[in-house]
Amino acid sequence: MENAMKYEEALKELEQIVRQMENNELDIDQMGDRLKRAQQLIRLCKDRLTKTDEEIKTILAQDGNA
Repeated sequence: MENAMKYEEALKELEQIVRQMENNELDIDQMGDRLKRAQQLIRLCKDRLTKTDEEIKTILAQDGNA
């Protein structure tokens, strides 16, 4: 299901988690779960950015060889 999540959706959820932490809206039981979820979202965003960067470099390299 995470692979189907768009970058913007992941970023929005991550921002929500950060806001909850900054505003002390999470109790100790929720904190661990939200931190784990934040790690997943960070990994997803990082992977998407890396993949997009590689695709852009490939396209630019092909354009330079044309």
